[in-house]
Amino acid sequence: MAEAPDGLCVPSIRRRLASLLYEAFLLIGVLSFAFVLPHLLLGMARKAAAHGALLWLHIFVVLLLYFGSLWKRNGQTLAMQTWKIRLVSAAGTALTSRQILLRYALAWPSLLLGGIGLVWALIDRDRQFLHDRLAGTRLVRASG
Repeated sequence: MAEAPDGLCVPSIRRRLASLLYEAFLLIGVLSFAFVLPHLLLGMARKAAAHGALLWLHIFVVLLLYFGSLWKRNGQTLAMQTWKIRLVSAAGTALTSRQILLRYALAWPSLLLGGIGLVWALIDRDRQFLHDRLAGTRLVRASG
């Protein structure tokens, strides 16, 4: 585990990827409750499914609310708490709403374009993901 100049420890890439995998499993429950169930009920009531673009927008908003609210509250999702990882600003302080929105928006292409934003951590001087570097955020080892 590397230590940044400000004394905050950078979690290993292995730890961050394990947290990401755990997060994916947790998101199955979040999306089942906040996405599948409402669209299933609406589809049964209206006898029609929502348009594909509307479905993707719904997923985008549900996940923004999930991640955004948890990152704003204490910089951690449940998976991040489990793996003792915290999201902070590049200066090590609490996140601004702008940083949260920017990180969230940048994480999508970072993950969906072959994981290029994750691979970036292998060459980044601070071992941060590309979307963290661009958003002015970073993942650090949480105390406790």
